[in-house]
Amino acid sequence: MDVHISLGSRGDLAAQVYRQLLDAILDGRLRSGERLPPTRELARRLEISRNTVALAYDRLVADCLLNTSPSPRDPKT
Repeated sequence: MDVHISLGSRGDLAAQVYRQLLDAILDGRLRSGERLPPTRELARRLEISRNTVALAYDRLVADCLLNTSPSPRDPKT
């Protein structure tokens, strides 16, 4: 799954990650039960803070679009 953010934009990075994941869920690129990368891994790939990715994941959980497994680093759609 590809997530792209703009480090130079004025937009909130967590909001950018959230929107990319939301779009992937809504258009079917992420299917129910599919595992997302752990926050640490996605943060490393995007060169952003792990907390930023965690905020995006938390928002998806709050919106009932993401379930977390027993390991909080391995969420599922």
